[in-house]
Amino acid sequence: MKLAFIIDRLEDIKISKDSSYAMMREAVLRNHQVYVLHQDDIIWRDNAVISFVKILTMTEKPEQVNCWYHLGETLTMPLQAFGAVLMRKDPPFNMEYIYSTYLLELAEKQGARIINSPRAIRDFNEKLAIVKFPQFIPPTLVTRRETLILDFLQQHQDIILKPLDSMGGASIFRIHAADHNINVIIETMTHYGTRTIMAQRYLPEISQGDKRILMIAGKSVPYALARIPKAGETRGNLNTGGTGVARPLSPQDKLIAETLGPELVRHGLMLVGLDVIGDCLTEINVTSPTGMQEIHAQTAFNVAGMMIDAVEELAGGSVD
Repeated sequence: MKLAFIIDRLEDIKISKDSSYAMMREAVLRNHQVYVLHQDDIIWRDNAVISFVKILTMTEKPEQVNCWYHLGETLTMPLQAFGAVLMRKDPPFNMEYIYSTYLLELAEKQGARIINSPRAIRDFNEKLAIVKFPQFIPPTLVTRRETLILDFLQQHQDIILKPLDSMGGASIFRIHAADHNINVIIETMTHYGTRTIMAQRYLPEISQGDKRILMIAGKSVPYALARIPKAGETRGNLNTGGTGVARPLSPQDKLIAETLGPELVRHGLMLVGLDVIGDCLTEINVTSPTGMQEIHAQTAFNVAGMMIDAVEELAGGSVD
């Protein structure tokens, strides 16, 4: 089977932790052909969506060489020529990202299988999507009005402020009612009342980890990756110094996963990362969720294998 991965620059991929790398490696081990392309390789021409792709060959011992891959020559192919196309481009979720989802949605109408669904990627803002499941979320406010944020802070005393378009813990602030810089933080976050943000009650359970639950085809991986913040840090994200610890799902984790699973599948979301702090759902990651390699390394559960199983089932499992 031919599989296409829409990804960031290959030279920036950290093969020891990257989930796209784990999926590509698993696909190659199963004798699937892996092709790579970037956002600017997707175009509309002559009444069709086409792509400029390169076949990817992985080296046998990547740790012993300077480069873990070789690329073939550029080929022009319609996206429906692949068994599946995996959209793995990292945010920022800007207008270029949205334009890519429009093109991919057109490709879907021409017969391409896109993972995740381009429309669902647009509809499920990774911060806002949690409000679809209010029974699982902490007290939450979405607004750009400073007075409402101040009221929310007065009510809860200790809150988190998040932009709606960032990833990896970027630009997240924790503020207390007694802080001296409350107004300037809110002004900066909302761009003086012109940008909508999210406020949530601070969850002290973050000290035990911000759990990433990976959902594949509506089913949860049996282990979550609890990202433990470093000393003096509110965020557990690995790129902010957090430590990832794989743990079995708690009963509440399982309830959240079992409740959301059918809804995610209904929208065409095959690979999703649910973020849970304590017993509360805090984010739904649909663009390029990670954590596969850390879970595999600590538990021996092959998360990438589970993902490629799902892709094979979707595409019929044929090998060209």
